[in-house]
Amino acid sequence: MTAPIRVASPAELADAVGRRATGAWLTVDQARIDAFADVTEDHQWIHVDPDRAASGPFGTTIAHGFLSLSLLPRLASSLVEVGGTAMAMNYGLDRVRFLAPVPAGARVRAATELTGAETVARGVRLASTVTVEIEGAQRPALVAQTLALYVPAP
Repeated sequence: MTAPIRVASPAELADAVGRRATGAWLTVDQARIDAFADVTEDHQWIHVDPDRAASGPFGTTIAHGFLSLSLLPRLASSLVEVGGTAMAMNYGLDRVRFLAPVPAGARVRAATELTGAETVARGVRLASTVTVEIEGAQRPALVAQTLALYVPAP
């Protein structure tokens, strides 16, 4: 874990481009996977049937790719702190690639790099590349190019 990227205002985000931060580990346990399956109604056996999954391609159940993606706010939101902000909004994703499955019980964390900051009518649109790492794995779970809008306080 590294210190978060801190700036005093949205206007200072351009000066932070190129900076990186890494967050804390989070365990993705079977209970979380099961809860996600219930919410999304995606009960595929590779996610929710530990007995069958034990003899499947991954040797255990794995998190849904979209579960791993949905953890971005939890994993990455504390990595960038912008003062003087009235509101910060998820602006979307430009690209997402799922690179490795997250086994049940694995720990994941986000590493983010600020890749661009553009002043727009309502504030500053920040682009970041977020990599969700799996503890002990050679490949990350996913890499996403994210966008957020920081609206300055009046």
